[in-house]
Amino acid sequence: MEHFLFLQRTRGESGQAGLPVRTEVHMKIALKYGLVVTAVVVAWIVIVRHLMGVGADSKANVIAPILFNVAQIVAIFLGMIRRKDEAGGALSFKDGLKTGVGISFVYAASACLFFVIEYLIAGPKLLLAEAGPSDRPLWQTAAFAYAGLFLGSLIFGVIYSTVISFFLAKRNRV
Repeated sequence: MEHFLFLQRTRGESGQAGLPVRTEVHMKIALKYGLVVTAVVVAWIVIVRHLMGVGADSKANVIAPILFNVAQIVAIFLGMIRRKDEAGGALSFKDGLKTGVGISFVYAASACLFFVIEYLIAGPKLLLAEAGPSDRPLWQTAAFAYAGLFLGSLIFGVIYSTVISFFLAKRNRV
């Protein structure tokens, strides 16, 4: 039965076979929960940095990485719970890991996209305040910042997904 569900295809309006049903479920969960984490990042930047005018040297900025990581952990956990419910109450370690990494990928890509748009609209003020003094050209500073955000989100996402999936995955008792 498990193999049949994996091979079952959805039909679009044209009647052609689409993505496997399980892939669509993974994509919807990843999009929903990944974008929620990005919304937390956007809200923090807009409220704290732009509306309240908190500078890069403020002690209030210690909260940002904690908030972003807690939001990512909660989103991965809730996404895995949702995936487990849609799978009939059983979640394999592999499915949990794939769900968590998918959520982290959406978060990483959309957060980078937000910061690129923020850079294009507001200019390099935020980027230069975070980067500190540098001898590099601005494009290199931006590239390193975006690459660090993307890779850091993915690496921590893999770690968080592994730990959470370990606790939520079904166990085969021998």
